[in-house]
Amino acid sequence: MAKIAMKDPVVEIDGDEMTRVLWALVKEKLIFPFVDLKSEYYDLSILNRDKTDDKITLECADAILRFGVGVKCATITSNAARKEEYGLNALYPSPNATIRSILDGTVFRKPITVSCVQPTIRTWKKPIIIARHAYGDIYKNAEMLIPEAGKVELVWTGSNGAEKRILVADMKKPGIVQGIHNLDESIRNFARCCFRLARDEKLPLWFAAKDTISKTYDGRFKEIFQAVYDTEYKDSGVLYTYSLIDDALARIVKSEGALVWACKNYDGDILSDMIASASGSLAMMTSVLVSPSGVYEYEAAHGTVQKHYYRWQRGEKTSTNPVALIFAWTGALAKRAEIDHSPDLFDFAKKLEETTLRTIESGNMTADLAAIATCPVERPLNSWEFIDEIAKNLDSVSL
Repeated sequence: MAKIAMKDPVVEIDGDEMTRVLWALVKEKLIFPFVDLKSEYYDLSILNRDKTDDKITLECADAILRFGVGVKCATITSNAARKEEYGLNALYPSPNATIRSILDGTVFRKPITVSCVQPTIRTWKKPIIIARHAYGDIYKNAEMLIPEAGKVELVWTGSNGAEKRILVADMKKPGIVQGIHNLDESIRNFARCCFRLARDEKLPLWFAAKDTISKTYDGRFKEIFQAVYDTEYKDSGVLYTYSLIDDALARIVKSEGALVWACKNYDGDILSDMIASASGSLAMMTSVLVSPSGVYEYEAAHGTVQKHYYRWQRGEKTSTNPVALIFAWTGALAKRAEIDHSPDLFDFAKKLEETTLRTIESGNMTADLAAIATCPVERPLNSWEFIDEIAKNLDSVSL
């Protein structure tokens, strides 16, 4: 069979540990046999980021801006333990946070559902899409250890020399302090991306924050969302609701799902994992970063699966679920096909998704799903067996 041609490349961003192992396997078994893949490759492994003084992260973000579509493997965010483990020269920021800041987009995360895996929350009938603001907050913070008693102030100095300052704390003892920020333009773009998705998906949009406590910071988010709705989307058919985030969470766990839940950066980081886990598995979640300029980056919503990687290094075959990695690739290929008007490539991406889900529903799945599946499962498959089963089923599909 002739391979499907691609007009323009996707930006391929390789990662770390077990997801890096499976990344190569997914390409070998599920993409290369069917697609003449064109990609611009960047190695974002922790060792290569350290080797390049993290310049590789900036380069791959620039490539996504140039080519319009990227697909990213999971990567390690360095900390003190990782610095010692890998002998790093320095601690670098989260590569995801760096890329998201440069693209100034919104992360949309949606559970991948199959009929034989029921949500932990029994009232949920349809997926909840988490919309996570991908700029600012603690991901671009400044923080300081306070060694002794003293005053901490927040100071703004204007370009004309004007100054405003407020007292953060009159600290009587040693402690810590943190400063975060955001931009009106980024919040406005976030709101527009959320309203646009809700309109296109024909779903209600909820935005949740804590303006009763954070009257200026969270209050500004609330003001901008309301202004964008009133001036741009009031007649779009979108049902928009603002709620305090604790109230929103209490209502969502009793809802039927089927909504877009817009969250600030940290809230979205935490709650997307909660939605994924409650929907079945952290490895069953799509994640796409949508930039207001029309640039897209697809990735797995989970981490590098560190413990499985150590087992793989000892020669074991692990039962790591690769579905989110597969859907990162299918999402990127489908978007590339949509932009380039390549129906064959688009159809392939959708058929690979359908085949993956059909494979699970036939009782062939990894251990995380087998433990909660309602359909008969003879035995959990390891990652290699599962991908081979998808490949076999894909071979039988008319592409």
